Amino acid sequence: MIKKRADFLPMSRPSIGEEEIEAVSRCLRSGWITTGPLCAELERQFCALTKAPYAVSVSSATAGMHLVLSVLNIGLGDEVITPSLTFASTVNMIALRGARPVFCDCDYGTLNMKVRDVENLISPRTKAIIPVHFAGAPVDMEPLVEMARRYHLYLIEDAAHAVGTYYRGVHAGGFGQIAIFSFHPIKNVTTAEGGMITLFDPEWEKKLRRLRFHGLEREAWKRYGPGGNSVYDITEPGYKYNLTDMQAALGLAQLKRLDQLNERRAHLAHLYLKHLQGIDGLHCPEIPTYPHVHAWHLFVVKVTKMPREEFMRQLGEYNIGFGLHFPPCHLLSYVKARWGENRVGLPETELAGERIISLPLFPDMTDEDVLYVCAAIREILK
Repeated sequence: MIKKRADFLPMSRPSIGEEEIEAVSRCLRSGWITTGPLCAELERQFCALTKAPYAVSVSSATAGMHLVLSVLNIGLGDEVITPSLTFASTVNMIALRGARPVFCDCDYGTLNMKVRDVENLISPRTKAIIPVHFAGAPVDMEPLVEMARRYHLYLIEDAAHAVGTYYRGVHAGGFGQIAIFSFHPIKNVTTAEGGMITLFDPEWEKKLRRLRFHGLEREAWKRYGPGGNSVYDITEPGYKYNLTDMQAALGLAQLKRLDQLNERRAHLAHLYLKHLQGIDGLHCPEIPTYPHVHAWHLFVVKVTKMPREEFMRQLGEYNIGFGLHFPPCHLLSYVKARWGENRVGLPETELAGERIISLPLFPDMTDEDVLYVCAAIREILK
């Protein structure tokens, strides 16, 4: 028996250093803390990272999804193809626009959407496909890009897990259409809360900026800054989805450390793979076979030998945190009540949904933390 640790090991914790603290302090001392030049700089840096010509910072990835669906005029009567194994916010935004989510099965091993199934789900009502780069592993984008072109569909990457994710040498968000990133505290880069939209269409970018802040043509820092004019007009009502400079200051400091943070995540993930492979009753995450760089946002295993609830209870006894990413969306109560049972079977999603559990993974973990989790799992499943 291993000695159980006295302190709690969380599933995730943001890696915040003195550089981040000083960057936020400088912003506070500057006198300008809401949307302004630091948000603009974070947008420029995301353009450089993804090679997309435009980027729009937002208060959350959920807000970004709402804005994108609004700008693309996806609404009543439309269908959007997306995996069921994803966070509910994407499906919520589809539903709130009056559209219908059409769920695609996932690959049990990688948990990414089963791209070969997508074409069979396209109907005359289909308007968009939303793939999710699950846990930091990229979806097989090449066939999706071609499919979207052939059927004249929007391709909206849910890149919430994908800061630092590459597919065949292209960073997520760099495939010619539109992508949405998350900066939630557990993400690879955080702004506490926040998100980023990257895109290639200048007209969409202008409309996103208007809708992001009440429908105003010019942002506050341009209206109230030197030589600004506070007179404004609104041609279309918008939302209040802007990121602040305080948050962008944190994000810019984090982005400087992206390679370091992701290298540490990859090291810890490979340590898990080395010490968990072959354990009876546990399936480790599989790695896509096409060329890619995995961002290792999450490390998701599947428990097969005992009820997951019992496994989670015993992890708690070892003072180990965990997460569930995610309950399948097609089984959510409101989804079933509104649209009934899913029109096609999702066997791999449902099997994975019963078994998945996210183990602790964050840059400030030690190698010894990982080895402790692995030893505890061996004891629990023995």
